[in-house]
Amino acid sequence: MKKSLALIALALMTWMVPSYASDYKIDIQSAKTTIEVQWFTPQCVRILKTPIGKAVDRQSLSVIAKPEQVKVKTTEKGNSVAMTSSAITVTLDKQTGVVAFSANASKNSPSSSLLSEIETPDNFFPYDDAGNKTYSVKQVFKTDSDEGLYGLGQIQNQKMMQRDMVKAMAQSNTEDFSPIFLSTKGYAVFWDNYSETTYADDSKEGVTSFASVVGECVDYYFMYGGTADGTIAQVRHLTGEVPMMPLWSYGFMQSKERYKTQDETVGVVRKYRELGIPLDVIIQDWQYWGSNYLWNAMEFNNPDFDRPQKFLDEVHGMNAKMMISIWQSFGPQTKQYRDLEKIGALFNIETWPQ
Repeated sequence: MKKSLALIALALMTWMVPSYASDYKIDIQSAKTTIEVQWFTPQCVRILKTPIGKAVDRQSLSVIAKPEQVKVKTTEKGNSVAMTSSAITVTLDKQTGVVAFSANASKNSPSSSLLSEIETPDNFFPYDDAGNKTYSVKQVFKTDSDEGLYGLGQIQNQKMMQRDMVKAMAQSNTEDFSPIFLSTKGYAVFWDNYSETTYADDSKEGVTSFASVVGECVDYYFMYGGTADGTIAQVRHLTGEVPMMPLWSYGFMQSKERYKTQDETVGVVRKYRELGIPLDVIIQDWQYWGSNYLWNAMEFNNPDFDRPQKFLDEVHGMNAKMMISIWQSFGPQTKQYRDLEKIGALFNIETWPQ
């Protein structure tokens, strides 16, 4: 009897003994999902989810950092797996597939819950992407009702805090998106997907989600810095450091729908100087290229811009910079159109205005 009890105790101890493997991968049968946890730093982890049996070798276009051999203590107990680094603990429910994140206790603060996924029936929805059988993907998170969420890029919604909103994030003429939100709790989530993505938040219900039209997998990064600066440092490590822009780029930039001649553009800069109003940049928008058949030629083909070097010299001579707009389509008489057409690199739709 004593021997049997000893064996049972030894078995329980073995189950409770932590291991120190850095990454973790598991199939969640109930969710029909394979979940992989990759550590990039003690403060940054990648969560990768794929349908069971659908291997994905995904190379990020945004992340330049590589997974590191982070010292992580992995402890399994019942349906729970806890992966603990020196900074955070990632907890995975092996039955539901729900992943949660918490900050470890320190000298100055106790351990605290940061963010948790919400169990959903499915993360993957079959999608036909122009004949390519793939998925639409979604991930839902539980956030505190009094938690401030910031980020997502440059959005013209007259808000700083991105709560109580639904936003279709597709790059446009007036808005530029970055699928990352930063919390006042000192963490950030980066949703690494390049298709049209909808961000949705309901602070009353404490629900925040990302949903992308196309995606082979759910792929996101959780970063903890304790403060906004600390979290942004993790973002910079993950996606690359960005140098400070030159001083003039923080100044006033003058723009309108377009200036129709180079003399008009130069005249605007001259008037600013005469009035003593600070001006750093003037923006020359469309049709400096000429007709719509030359749409976005990236050349001064318009007869009213017939002296481009003199044009730029005059603006620079008044200590101002010139910003020239380009567009995302090409007229059929442009060099770019002809070069792309030769190699079959054009969409089979007319993207230039006739």
